[in-house]
Amino acid sequence: MVDLKIRTKNFALQIIQLYCKLPNNNLAQILGKQVLRSRTSVGANYREATRARSTREFCSKTNISLQ
Repeated sequence: MVDLKIRTKNFALQIIQLYCKLPNNNLAQILGKQVLRSRTSVGANYREATRARSTREFCSKTNISLQ
């Protein structure tokens, strides 16, 4: 479980770096912000799932990340 926490954090950091390298035009910024929000939410959803009270709740919260 710790491995996935580190991997989701590193993934979010990579997405942030990608966003910072995008050109400074409207289309790139609009699409970049959407990618930034959607991809960094994976780590937040996983951290929330680790605080689940049961295995079923953990699975349910983890499935939110898959959507």
